[in-house]
Amino acid sequence: MNEINRVDDTDDDDDELPGIPGGARNYVRPQGLAALQEELRTLMRVERPKVVEVVSWAAGNGDRSENGDYLYGKKRLREIDRRIRYLTKRIDSAEVVDPARQTRRDQVFFGATVTYAHEDDTEMTVTIVGFDEADLEKGLVSWVSPIARALLKAHVGDVVDLRTPSGRQKIEIVSIAYGE
Repeated sequence: MNEINRVDDTDDDDDELPGIPGGARNYVRPQGLAALQEELRTLMRVERPKVVEVVSWAAGNGDRSENGDYLYGKKRLREIDRRIRYLTKRIDSAEVVDPARQTRRDQVFFGATVTYAHEDDTEMTVTIVGFDEADLEKGLVSWVSPIARALLKAHVGDVVDLRTPSGRQKIEIVSIAYGE
């Protein structure tokens, strides 16, 4: 395989993203796994081939040391290959948990959508998801985040302690739902 088409399988320290405790399982909802797989497919079938084409064309134009298309393209290929390695590892280690199959719906577990109230009666709703699915703006929190750890195994009506940088807060579980 030539230099441009090769996907490097070496392990880089920066392949792993922060936030995953050592030895923790890589739980993911079915839709989270599908999103990771779709991103991998897009990178391998669309993004990477386009960049390889540009780099091949640029390499044929002579002096590579001052060839912006070539230099940028090679840099972009490294980024794509790093992301491909990361996604491949994450997909291989994924343990799919379907929240719709949860039998104990009266308690907070992975995949639950939980509404809770702060002491000032403001309410928040979050869904407990895998590391790669977390998106606070969409109310998706990682199952190892402080809020998820405070909520896990609680029931509606329970008041739990949430540890924050500004101190402890009491929050009350208002509702628990599973599935979409």
